[in-house]
Amino acid sequence: MTDDTATTGSGAPRLTIGKVLAELSQEFPDVSASKLRFLEAEGLVTPERTASGYRTFSPDDVRRLRYILGAQRDRFWPLKVIREALDALDRGLQEPEGAVGAPEPPEPVADPEVPDAPALLARDDVTLTGPEVRRATGIDRDTMHALENFGLLRPDAAGHFTGDDLAVAAAAHTLASHGLEARHLRSFRTAADREVGLVEQVLATRRVDGSREERAAEIASACIALHVALVRSGLAR
Repeated sequence: MTDDTATTGSGAPRLTIGKVLAELSQEFPDVSASKLRFLEAEGLVTPERTASGYRTFSPDDVRRLRYILGAQRDRFWPLKVIREALDALDRGLQEPEGAVGAPEPPEPVADPEVPDAPALLARDDVTLTGPEVRRATGIDRDTMHALENFGLLRPDAAGHFTGDDLAVAAAAHTLASHGLEARHLRSFRTAADREVGLVEQVLATRRVDGSREERAAEIASACIALHVALVRSGLAR
């Protein structure tokens, strides 16, 4: 190991302050060891220390220093603004196009797993008998009856089921493998009915452009996206 480089326990190369200065000096001729120490004292960069006390910088540290020095030279940002921008970058925000302003939150991205309004409007014309649903999903007769009793499956007057019922039965089969029985799933039926009721309430009280079916599908898609985002957020905590 030379005076210019060090390694962590994982073997990743780390640079000493002399090597960092050599890497940055071409772009920032005025950079100095005292400048880097000052930025460290201000908490803007946190190099690690070797057992003998030497500072060592990771590639991320060097990128961070380049950002700080560029913000000071090109944007004339004070340390307070730079600290706020670094915090934003650390939290996942992105630099704007041209890197002339503060980091910005990302644009919301639609979850590809959430059906949009046209998908909700699309109807599958298939109708299935109870035995066909059981055969397609693997649920047994008792589970099928329990799903009907708790309102998760709702056959029509002829006793037939829709493609949506098939999806319900398939999900119930997966949940059963984790110990969740039909009786545990009643809250999903209640929640779905409440969301449908909310959609109906909005349709009855607000008049905007578009057909009733299109508006209902758009509202329902947003409700589903909200539900998925809340569940994902809860699992991540």
